[in-house]
Amino acid sequence: MYGELIFARAGFGASAVPYLAGWRLQQHLHARRADGEIPDTCLLLEHEPVYTAGRRTSPLDRPLTDPGIPVIDVDRGGKITWHGPGQLVGYPIVALAEPVDVIAYVRAIEEALIRSCAEVGVATTRVDGRSGVWLTGIRVSRGVAMHGFALNCDCDLSWFDRIVPCGIREAGVTSLSIEAGRPVGVLDMTGIVERHLAEVLGATSWHSVEGTGPLAADPGPEGAGGRDPEPATALAAD
Repeated sequence: MYGELIFARAGFGASAVPYLAGWRLQQHLHARRADGEIPDTCLLLEHEPVYTAGRRTSPLDRPLTDPGIPVIDVDRGGKITWHGPGQLVGYPIVALAEPVDVIAYVRAIEEALIRSCAEVGVATTRVDGRSGVWLTGIRVSRGVAMHGFALNCDCDLSWFDRIVPCGIREAGVTSLSIEAGRPVGVLDMTGIVERHLAEVLGATSWHSVEGTGPLAADPGPEGAGGRDPEPATALAAD
């Protein structure tokens, strides 16, 4: 991308976004971006506690008993993960240059998160054969990417004990706060992640807004913030 990038801070803390409300908002913004009605956009938020299962999720990866929170099947790649308080979730909704190179896009997101972690004193690296350390799964439709990443800042890691995170049985899950040896919260990381994402995505200009405002136009009564009727070195899940 070589244009404007808007970071929409869609809801944190007491305003955490229910997963399905965030999913509907993603779909709406994706359609608007594909139609050229809005610039490239990245939603940043916390979710209410939820497990999301990507298309490759095995029955053995899922909670064995009722986990007490929703388990939602989604259309992204990857397997099952948890989202919830203390985790910064990002959904870049950006138009990819032709010819579309999804792997290059994934590597760019990885690089932004590696740089962000380094800025708070946590050295990270890639693992051969795995997309990640942090990606929740990417989907590209009409040349526009959606879904994205999750960065564990100061979340309750016991939620991951009830699933096989990302389908990886031989590795655990950690957080920035644990690795840094000090509290590192979601709001501590938000501006850092924005800056590094804008850099690696090649945005010529970027800025942050509170909420989705005119970007969403009319996503319906249950848009962002509304109520409804996503390894050992992994700092974010999925």
